[in-house]
Amino acid sequence: MKTLDLIDSFSEFKEFKNIDRETLMRILEEVFRAALAKRYGSEDNFDIIVNIDKGDLEIFRNRTIVEDDELEDENLEIAYSDAIKIEADFEVGEELSEPIYMTDFGRREILAIRQNLVSKIQDYEKSLIFQKYKEKVGEVIVGEVYQPWNREILILDEEKIELVLPKSEQIPTDHYRKGDTVRAVVLKVEMKNNNPQVILSRTSPIFLERLLEAEVPEIYDGLITIRNIVRIPGERAKIAVESYDDRIDPVGSCVGIKGARIHGIVRELRNENIDVINFTPRIDIMVQRALAPAKVSSLKIDEEGKKVEVFMDPDQVSLAIGKGGCNIKLASKLVGYDIDVYRTGDEDTDDVDLREFSDEIEKWVIDEFIKIGCDTAKSVLALTKDELISRTDLEEETIEEVLDILRSEFDEETQQ
Repeated sequence: MKTLDLIDSFSEFKEFKNIDRETLMRILEEVFRAALAKRYGSEDNFDIIVNIDKGDLEIFRNRTIVEDDELEDENLEIAYSDAIKIEADFEVGEELSEPIYMTDFGRREILAIRQNLVSKIQDYEKSLIFQKYKEKVGEVIVGEVYQPWNREILILDEEKIELVLPKSEQIPTDHYRKGDTVRAVVLKVEMKNNNPQVILSRTSPIFLERLLEAEVPEIYDGLITIRNIVRIPGERAKIAVESYDDRIDPVGSCVGIKGARIHGIVRELRNENIDVINFTPRIDIMVQRALAPAKVSSLKIDEEGKKVEVFMDPDQVSLAIGKGGCNIKLASKLVGYDIDVYRTGDEDTDDVDLREFSDEIEKWVIDEFIKIGCDTAKSVLALTKDELISRTDLEEETIEEVLDILRSEFDEETQQ
């Protein structure tokens, strides 16, 4: 039977795509049944025998033998005169099975069968990939960079399946070349233009959570629970952990002796600073821990408005806010409250909140000063112009204008 070319193509898929035998047999049978239905109008009376190991396929058509003048459907019935040409002792009413050969099909039909076969195999492969990675969402995988582009990186896993790491899911300091090894978490899987697209992430908090599970056996075993993770990828992360066993120090276990456990994660995340703190349901204590290394003098909690006013010594404010305001942003996200930091003595009536100057100073300029811990007029004036230039992203001319406005405020008060 001249089906060998089709079976050879079929065997290639078996070898390289890891499709199981039963599925291969089912797909091949479906393809031929579709071709038979198109050619003969029905495929119900055909038997298809597939032998994958031998690379062999056989098709038999079953028809009932009828009297010559009673023939109505040539696909389901065969005339007695034609039947005895095949075998002389056939009788009316018996069933005749005869083989169907590839030579019975036309060139276009054979080409259509081949294309249909390839299409079915590809569709099955796509569904396998989609299902496989749908079950891996939230898991860390290791792949090899195949092609780095500006907007994304194409990565191949151990089975040469294509995965995508978008620029938005990369740590800002990530730089990869072809052949580099990448660790990332499977963020989501979606069908795009009928093709499964596996999206990876290195910026997701889940990635950090999985890295911790791998490095800290107590987390993996459930002795320590991660209550919350917040990140500014590549800059800083804060992790709240809790243990229900008093004998276990959750923070110490996560950090390890001399930081051995956490250092490997820090290197993987491009030197991202990681703060691990003990979780507590008490908001006042949680805020103090979240703002570390800054020390809090006192605080006021507005539970309805989900806000906390924190007061601390002037030298602690910049520590609490952090570079670019990242420490206070992460602390707010970690505890679920908006945190406003004030210096002790900010209640002094001689000072003026910087926001009071919104009529004269643009909001984005005020925000730049607040980022570095200068939220009052006197706190800005306490710094030199050079210090303000180095600590903010503002131009010298803008800073000079702001200083003039603030000085004039206190000059007017003095004159009064």
